[in-house]
Amino acid sequence: MWNERYSEPGYAFGETPNDFLVSVADRIPSGKILSIGEGEGRNAVFLASRGYQVSAVDASAVGLQKAHELAEKNKVEISTEVMDLADFDPGKNQWQGVVSIFCHIPIDIRHSLYRRLIDSLVPGGVFVLESYTPDQLKFATGGPPTADLMMTVDALREELSGLQLEIAHEIERDVIEGRYHHGRAAVVQTLGFKK
Repeated sequence: MWNERYSEPGYAFGETPNDFLVSVADRIPSGKILSIGEGEGRNAVFLASRGYQVSAVDASAVGLQKAHELAEKNKVEISTEVMDLADFDPGKNQWQGVVSIFCHIPIDIRHSLYRRLIDSLVPGGVFVLESYTPDQLKFATGGPPTADLMMTVDALREELSGLQLEIAHEIERDVIEGRYHHGRAAVVQTLGFKK
């Protein structure tokens, strides 16, 4: 599905970074950032333009190829890895930041993945996430077609229990990101520091 979507002309979710990520980027310590479910690279390129060393992971080779093209266009460098997140090993104590923007994955994979991602952060490292909540189904302006791939703040408080959460809320906001995220939306936003 994702290779097919990313094969369409242009950038499915636009070339500009996610608004929530932009609003909290200065809270991520300088150094290495891992961006999961990065797709076509808009968030990785933004972070690289701010001086971070960015590694982007996605299951779509087509999306990551476009990420490299976007990086070249913006005169920055990123590294990429094509990987199923169910099998991904992010290492331990090596990232200053982990970013997950609209990366919706099955809950059974998410529990173990988030544990590994928290372990991969250095002490004081930052985890940034924005995802759709089940309330997004009433808006139908983007996101997965089923609630089981969406997230709630209560579930994330449990799944991210190794972090000190400084932002953890569900809100409605306008999400204008390319062709596939366009309009009023129900989202959960979190920012947490590794203790």
